[in-house]
Amino acid sequence: MTEEQFARYDSADYLKTEEDIAAYLEAVMEEGGDDPAYIARALGVVARARNMTALAQEVGMSRVGLNKALSGEGNPTLSTVLKVAKALGLKVSIQPAA
Repeated sequence: MTEEQFARYDSADYLKTEEDIAAYLEAVMEEGGDDPAYIARALGVVARARNMTALAQEVGMSRVGLNKALSGEGNPTLSTVLKVAKALGLKVSIQPAA
């Protein structure tokens, strides 16, 4: 039997447009909206799709610090999440639960 080689799947590779990003984050919020680590990890995916280094500079953090905060293992502050969202051209909003 031969061993098959698979490329590592990374959602960031498929986030090419603003619409892609919006749809991805909307799905994340539906799937795991109560889990802050899940949301932070999703923002990390978007950050990788949009150039983590440039984003880190824009929000005033090191690349390593931002990567850790958005890894799902970190614990980003609301301030960090809002800065990242703004730097990504996103707006965080709260809506009544249906």
